[in-house]
Amino acid sequence: MHVTVEVVGGETHEVAIEADETTYAELIDEAGFHPEEATALVDGRPVPEDRPVTPDVERVRVLRLVHGG
Repeated sequence: MHVTVEVVGGETHEVAIEADETTYAELIDEAGFHPEEATALVDGRPVPEDRPVTPDVERVRVLRLVHGG
């Protein structure tokens, strides 16, 4: 299965995954971020990073979280 991973304000990647085995944290990692630096959005809503990607998901947006002081 392939999922389109779009980094908000950045690149878009096609990622091959195992449905119901690959987690959103792994997709965030594939996009080049640590799960503490970004969150995954499906249909505009955040999803828990430890949740497996289900077969009905075709597109995931990765939103980098702002850090600083």
